[in-house]
Amino acid sequence: MDVFQQQGAHLFSPLRLREVELRNRIVVSPMCQYSSHDGFANDWHLVHLGSRAVGGAALVFTEAAAVLPEGRISPEDLGIWKDAHVEMLRRIFDFIRAQGALPGMQLAHAGRKASTSAPWKGHAPLAPNEGGWSPIFGPSALPFDEGYQTPEELDRTGIERIRDAFAQAAARALRSGAQVLEIHAAHGYLLHSFLSPLSNARTDEYGGSFENRVRFLCETVAAVREVWPEKFPLFVRISATDWTEGGWTGQDSVALAKKLKSFGVDVIDCSSGGNVPVAKIPVGSGYQLPFAAKVRAEAGIATAAVGMITAPEQADQIVRTGEADLVLMAREFLRHPYWPLHAARPLHQNMPPPPQYGRAFL
Repeated sequence: MDVFQQQGAHLFSPLRLREVELRNRIVVSPMCQYSSHDGFANDWHLVHLGSRAVGGAALVFTEAAAVLPEGRISPEDLGIWKDAHVEMLRRIFDFIRAQGALPGMQLAHAGRKASTSAPWKGHAPLAPNEGGWSPIFGPSALPFDEGYQTPEELDRTGIERIRDAFAQAAARALRSGAQVLEIHAAHGYLLHSFLSPLSNARTDEYGGSFENRVRFLCETVAAVREVWPEKFPLFVRISATDWTEGGWTGQDSVALAKKLKSFGVDVIDCSSGGNVPVAKIPVGSGYQLPFAAKVRAEAGIATAAVGMITAPEQADQIVRTGEADLVLMAREFLRHPYWPLHAARPLHQNMPPPPQYGRAFL
């Protein structure tokens, strides 16, 4: 199905991407839970992710899953760097699929923002003697902020090792039963930090020009697509702007999206910011929506909108007007796990609840 020729599409209309079909356009955005030990998913993830599938979402993404242990944001991050992680993920994904939703996984490497504590523990950099680790890695030896470790500049061998780790993680996600994959290239984490001139001061083939700065991400996408089946869609999350002069821009995002489309990417998930500690971001309802609309219109690729989207009418309008093809929600799903079931009523759509819950939605 051509996403650009869907007359009458709305929030509850299905969307076919490659050989899978989403029952509506509502997606559970990746949300870090800081609840893993050694990268393993557990019953918290089963209930957290499973309840959103019960609630009617079409696609449920895991939180960012680290492709290497040193690529975690915190010691409690979810991981997919070893085969032993697969078993529990398979149980979770089987449950999600049984509720009529698609299980998705976001693959990530935190880069120079690695080795920090969970938000409720201060979200501060952790030294090795505090439970963190060293070294951490980035495109250049530029720390994210005061108090953060200075990352080691990756050499070609290190870049290839991480690229291959993304591909190996994709293969494990497939064995776990994931049907949608997203590569995290936003929020100042490793792949985003290569994209932005604010964090990439390299002078080799991975720095300087736009073509050089996007090379690592493009090589990673290509490596993942080699192991990720043609029948399953691939998303990439980007920060569509750094919100800082001299940084990554919306027009850069359009150019990148065009390249990623040629590598087999199906959806650009348009977030923003995160690469510098202080940026003037005009946060408000739907504040990132213009980026999804711009990339969709100018790059000719499906997009996902994210960022303080809460009202059913707002989400429905995004799809109806063609600003984006999917609506991703995070905090609203934390507040309301069954948001799609409730949103169907004011939009006059039929969204049957699970039979176990039917008497509550009469």
